[in-house]
Amino acid sequence: MSASLRFTRRVWKSFIDNKGHDAQCFPNLVIHRAVPGTVDFSLKIEHSNLNRVGTVHGGLILSLTDTLGSLAVASKGHYMTGVSTDIGASFIRPAGRTGDTLHARATLTAMGKSLAYTRVDFTNAAGDLVAYGYHTKYVGKSSSDPNNVKFSEDGERVIEGNDVD
Repeated sequence: MSASLRFTRRVWKSFIDNKGHDAQCFPNLVIHRAVPGTVDFSLKIEHSNLNRVGTVHGGLILSLTDTLGSLAVASKGHYMTGVSTDIGASFIRPAGRTGDTLHARATLTAMGKSLAYTRVDFTNAAGDLVAYGYHTKYVGKSSSDPNNVKFSEDGERVIEGNDVD
């Protein structure tokens, strides 16, 4: 398993251990792959994820955009992933029903000293784009967190900081 994947899963575990919004809304989120700047996920859709017409609620897509965008920042070695300054989503087609699996790829499109920009593409089992979200985060203070690490370019190794399983 790559160092980037281990680290991103460690940050995700800290979200769940907090027992807040993420733990309540999508505790069964699975992180499949992480390389610096890109993370692939899936989520089995449950009844609680639906709107009143029986398809994935837009609020779930926005919540996932927030969380997955944060994990895209984490995939670059940031343990604390900053705070949201802007978020939005576009909905293309119904994202699924109970029992379906929603797939997502979160990409860190740019990161400077103060701001990080992410995009999350959501696809159905057939690979069709169903929605996409964008998320801007203020990362200025989180850049100096002592739990941060630096990865090799491919994300396979930690080259600075502690590689904790």
